[in-house]
Amino acid sequence: MTKPTKTVAQLSARARALLFALVVTAGILNLVDRQIISVLKPTIAADLGWSDDDYGTLAAWFQGGAAFAFLFTGWIVDKLGVKWANPIGVVAWSIAAMAHGWARSMSEFVMIRVSLGATEAMGTPTGIKTIASVLPKNWRSSGFGATNAANSIGAILAPLAIPGVAVLVGWRGTFVAAGALGLIWAAVWLIATRRVAFSPPRPIETATETDAAAPLPDYGPILRNRQTWAIAVAKILSDATWWLLLFWLPDFFHRQYGLTGVALGVPLAIAYGGAAIGSLLGGGVSTRLLGLGYSVDTVRKGILLVAALCVLPIPLVLYAGNYAVTIGLMALTLAAHQAFSTNLFALIADVVPQDKLGRVTAFGSFSGNVGGMVIAKVAGLVLTAGLGYLPLFLFASVSYLLAVGWIHLLLPVLRPIEAR
Repeated sequence: MTKPTKTVAQLSARARALLFALVVTAGILNLVDRQIISVLKPTIAADLGWSDDDYGTLAAWFQGGAAFAFLFTGWIVDKLGVKWANPIGVVAWSIAAMAHGWARSMSEFVMIRVSLGATEAMGTPTGIKTIASVLPKNWRSSGFGATNAANSIGAILAPLAIPGVAVLVGWRGTFVAAGALGLIWAAVWLIATRRVAFSPPRPIETATETDAAAPLPDYGPILRNRQTWAIAVAKILSDATWWLLLFWLPDFFHRQYGLTGVALGVPLAIAYGGAAIGSLLGGGVSTRLLGLGYSVDTVRKGILLVAALCVLPIPLVLYAGNYAVTIGLMALTLAAHQAFSTNLFALIADVVPQDKLGRVTAFGSFSGNVGGMVIAKVAGLVLTAGLGYLPLFLFASVSYLLAVGWIHLLLPVLRPIEAR
């Protein structure tokens, strides 16, 4: 006898926990797939004869694919619904990851990196929508925080696991193995949700021009708001440093200390451990201060400023002459970024009306990826020119302070939307 279909509201706590665990796992897979090329960059570059400019070009194309996809993936997820957006998104980026294993020429790698960036942009809106669907309302904030921390854990695990897999199956086999895990994930999701009825997506033909489910997202109204541009430029500046380190940190440790393969795992894991801690601290401290009665303006700008100041010492990694100090400074930088990013996204919810929140968030993500695209290409050119990491780290050291200054210039006082 076939078991009856259940709505999400009728699921047991254990079933909801399983679906949440799958969402978290999908986020980790998303990060691992994009990180393979950076962790194995010395090996792949030596095998294929890539220059630093070539690698910078690939990183820029990845960011470009993700940036422009972010303008549409939220809409796609709304059309597909949670039940199908999850497996379709994971399968799409897993196939793109596997395709790296057969790429030979630079043009083939460019097309594959664009495809991976565009398909991985499904991850953020799908994860947010799924958490909102499967977790009770009072647990959603904790769910979002746990997901962000889990992604940082993925950044820790990736440099530990990827080199070991590459030793066993080679760098091409590593891409294929990671993609295969995604296909297995999709099968588990479909089995777990085969008798679960999620809220159905609204059909496109019923949408109107003013409806959130319109055939294409309308960004016109938000582009006339100071809040949008305060957030967008801050994302460009701050995310540029994040993506610089995400793509180039393994190469930095290789140049500075001669580390390759498995030896890269420990310093990268420690550095990204800082990111996980920063994510939890940035959210926890702001919640605590707001609970004590401090204003949103004081809390958000105060934490953003402290985080920005923590990034200032990053150029010292070039002169530290000490392996442990270098790792510590990198961990501090990544922790500061995550604290900054957590409060910047919270600031969006503070000052943007609910009916524009999704589009402003998507435009912010788009802007951040544009910053990543530019810095990836610039890094390749700077390193190819023999200038080393100093110009890049000097920019990184002030990028967050510039972002804070820009926010204060456009929004001198942050007033929560409900207080207006």
